[in-house]
Amino acid sequence: MRFSITVKPLLTFLLLCCIIACSPQADVAPNASEQQQLQLTGRTMGTIVYTVKLIANKQQLEQSQLANKVDDLLVKINAQMSTYDKNSELSKFNQYQGHDARTISVELNQVLTESIRLAQLTQGSLDVTVGPLVNLWSFGPEERVEKVPSAELIASTKQHIGIKKITLIRRQLSKSDTKVYVDLSAIAKGFAVDKVAELLEQNGYHNYLVDIGGEMRLKGVKTDDQRWRIAVEKPIAGTRAVQKVIIPGDNAVATSGDYRNYFEENGIRYSHTINPETGWPINHKLVSVTVVHPSSMTADGLATAIEVMGPEKGYEFAKANNLAVYLISKTDDGFAEYSTEQFKQLVVE
Repeated sequence: MRFSITVKPLLTFLLLCCIIACSPQADVAPNASEQQQLQLTGRTMGTIVYTVKLIANKQQLEQSQLANKVDDLLVKINAQMSTYDKNSELSKFNQYQGHDARTISVELNQVLTESIRLAQLTQGSLDVTVGPLVNLWSFGPEERVEKVPSAELIASTKQHIGIKKITLIRRQLSKSDTKVYVDLSAIAKGFAVDKVAELLEQNGYHNYLVDIGGEMRLKGVKTDDQRWRIAVEKPIAGTRAVQKVIIPGDNAVATSGDYRNYFEENGIRYSHTINPETGWPINHKLVSVTVVHPSSMTADGLATAIEVMGPEKGYEFAKANNLAVYLISKTDDGFAEYSTEQFKQLVVE
C-alpha cells in the first residue's frame, strides 16, 4: 500500500548500533526466550522506509503481532494527515471552501496544536500554512514543472499564507481564508515516530529505536546494555560519511537539511525548504540542523524552523530556548559547526 504524507526530505541518520537483516526473525537466538535485538522494517508515506529495532525475544514479538500494529498505525496517520491522498482528513479540510469550523480527529488536533505553538515560538519560521508556496515551487503533491515562479505569482500566493488564518479551539478547526492550505510535512513524520514509540510502550517494550525516514526516537539500551548510538551525516550529497556521533539517551532526534532535495535552473540551486516570510527557498549557508528533544514531533518542527532562520539567528534561538541543537554551515573551506551546550553533552568524543 502506498502511504504518502508530504514530508520534507530529512538527512538519513547512520545508525551506529547493531545493524541486522531486515526482518523480524533476524539474529534471533536458538532459545526464543532470550533477549535479542529484533527488527521490523517497511515503507510508509510514499517511499519512506521505517525501521523499528527493539530488545525482546522472538516469542514476545510473535505473540504481540507488532508488525501488523505498526503498519495499521501508520496507515491511520497517513489517512489523517497526507496531502497526497485527496481523501485524507487534512486534504478534505484544504479542499473545503467555507469558514465554518470542522471537528477534527484527536491526532490531527495534536499535530496542529503543536504546529501553532511552534509557529508562535519561532515567530513564523515554522508555518504549516506554507503549503501553497511549497506546491508553487514544485516540491508538493501537485507535480508541477520544476521552474522558478514569477515574483507576481509568489506575491499573490503569499497572501494566503499565515498561521493566524487558521483557528483551532477544542478540536474545532476553521480558516478565515478559503484558499488556506495546510501542509504538515515539517512535523507529521515526527508525530508518527512518537506514536510508534507509544505503541511499543503499550505493548511492553521499553528498549527500542524507531526510525521513520531519518526521524528517530530512542529509549533504553541494546542487548549489550549500552545506550543507542547514532551519527549525524556529513551534509554532502551522494555520501554516507559520519560527521558527529552522539548518544541521545531517551530522546528523539531530527535533522533537516537542504542538500538532497532541490532543483537547479540557470546554474542556481533552489532548496525544498521555503521561507514563509519571503516566499522563496532559503539561500543562506546553513545546510544541516539536528535537534534532540523528548518529542520527535517537536524536534521535527524545530529542525525546519531553525533551518529557515539561518546559522546566526538559528543558533541564538536554540541557545535562548535551551535546546540541544547542532548546526553545520557551508564555508569556502568546507564546513563550520555550531553546538549548544545541551547538545555537546551528548557527543561521543
